[in-house]
Amino acid sequence: MSLKSLIQVIIILIIIIILGGVYFNYFANNNKISLENNEKKFQTEIDTNKPKKKETKNLSEESSVKTETNVNTEVKEVKEVKHENVNLKKKIKPNKPKIDNVVKDIEYLTTDKNGNKYKILATSGRTNSENKNILDLNNVRGVITSDEKSTVYILSDFAEYNSSNLNSNFYQNVVINYEDKEITCDYLDVDMQTNIAIAYNNVVVTDPQSIMKAGKIILNIETKVININPDNKKNKVTVTIN
Repeated sequence: MSLKSLIQVIIILIIIIILGGVYFNYFANNNKISLENNEKKFQTEIDTNKPKKKETKNLSEESSVKTETNVNTEVKEVKEVKHENVNLKKKIKPNKPKIDNVVKDIEYLTTDKNGNKYKILATSGRTNSENKNILDLNNVRGVITSDEKSTVYILSDFAEYNSSNLNSNFYQNVVINYEDKEITCDYLDVDMQTNIAIAYNNVVVTDPQSIMKAGKIILNIETKVININPDNKKNKVTVTIN
């Protein structure tokens, strides 16, 4: 074999080796890329088919949050509706009228152990704030009658009547009339258990024969006897003969 032929053979071998190397590298890379693509595709399919726990959890939490939000909203709306209803009731509910314990056209009638009848009349009155047994009276008239003695009439602007012991305290512009006598004073205390009436402060006793002024007198309602008792030594009894 000539040198020229040998060189040609070597060149051909080199070409074949180069072509083979290029061919091998080309198909090897293609196979690698194809395998990688197949692996990615397979992994994608696995991820796609895998259950989404995290998303489910998030959906569950979101649903829970929405549920709680809805519940809170509903509760708030119910409370607002109730509050509006209460306010509406308050607006609609009429104001209660103030209770006034004033009693009008009062009349009391009692009888003592001796048969004396005691009637007390007043245009109005109310229960005393300190004692429920006492009635505070306005524009008072009292009448004391008996079968054997004359009637005693009493007038005053105000009085306190005690229903438990039947005692009465007349005051302001007090006038007592019986038989032919008239007694005026500032205060008159009547005790129906003892049939004693005590008049005091600016007492004036008037009858057809005289006018007597005293600090205090005691009147026996049953016998009509008057006992004169000045408050002190300075208060002298004065009598004027008509």
